[in-house]
Amino acid sequence: MPYVWAVLLCIVNAVWFVTIIPGLPGTWLMIASTVFVALWWRGGTGPGEPGMFNIWTLVAVLVIAGIAELVEFLAGVAGSKRAGGTRWGAVGALLGGLVGAVVATPFIPLPLLGSLLGACIGAAAGALLLEYYTGQKLEVSIRSGVGAGVGVFFGRAAKLVAGALIWLIVAVAAFWP
Repeated sequence: MPYVWAVLLCIVNAVWFVTIIPGLPGTWLMIASTVFVALWWRGGTGPGEPGMFNIWTLVAVLVIAGIAELVEFLAGVAGSKRAGGTRWGAVGALLGGLVGAVVATPFIPLPLLGSLLGACIGAAAGALLLEYYTGQKLEVSIRSGVGAGVGVFFGRAAKLVAGALIWLIVAVAAFWP
């Protein structure tokens, strides 16, 4: 029976992994599924036999997910700053990325990638607009916007790498406790 649970968990976590692309909390859904299985399937039949996951596996994937969330959250801000943007460009990148992911998704007819492109475009537009609105030259504003868009893209890519790592750790731990 534990192998059935392990296979089901791997399939469910693979689905959650794909949800990272449009910006959904796939890493946290993977952890929630893993904790559910860890609590539901406690392991062997005798006392003292290990369950499917030990606490250190769960802590490790939780730390990875937290770091990935922080990196993704700050990537657009860092991209804007690195490109010479001000604090206003960073704020614009943050707000624009959130708005772009939500608003652009229905208008960019690419499954899963529409949200990613929307977040990148939104971050770029938000940084550019706030930089320009607060008195920066157009050239500086454009550079800040491009930096923010690229930062959001790489932040999401980092979160995908973290999601793949979480999936791999959980899959290995599920079959070899």
